[in-house]
Amino acid sequence: MTTGEAIGTPAHTHTYAPEHTPRLAMAKLAPEVYKAMVRLDAAARHGVDPTLLELVKIRASQINHCAFCLDMHTKDALAAGESVERIIQLSAWEESRHFYTPKEIAAIELTEAITVLTDGFVPDAVYEGAAAHFDETELAHLIAAITVINSWNRFSVATRAVPGHYTPGSLKS
Repeated sequence: MTTGEAIGTPAHTHTYAPEHTPRLAMAKLAPEVYKAMVRLDAAARHGVDPTLLELVKIRASQINHCAFCLDMHTKDALAAGESVERIIQLSAWEESRHFYTPKEIAAIELTEAITVLTDGFVPDAVYEGAAAHFDETELAHLIAAITVINSWNRFSVATRAVPGHYTPGSLKS
């Protein structure tokens, strides 16, 4: 894809804004931090359903306005068989709950509570809702996975990682 060209669209049909320039390359400039994050990410997702995990990563990335992570995780979700409809509806999941299982809703609610932390804590009702669907080990890993995607979002937003070039599965460890 070249600047001003959309995927699957001839360049002469639409003119798009140019890509922004990334601020810096975290992986190259702080390789030990990057490697530690990759290891933490792998450890956190252990035992968490991969489809549910992609929904969680997409929802946190929507809240954090992380275009790079949205690009990555929507592509990974689609490659894993997730439906376009469920991905589209995720930003308005409260109005389209019927697209998700009660377990997925509990994970999405927990994701929002951990990501936003508006009141400085995760409400008991949200935590208890998640605890009703996940055993303690699964819940611990889910909380870790939500924390990790929030960290990745912050790295990507702060460094202005450029979305649009990710190939599904290419950054999985």
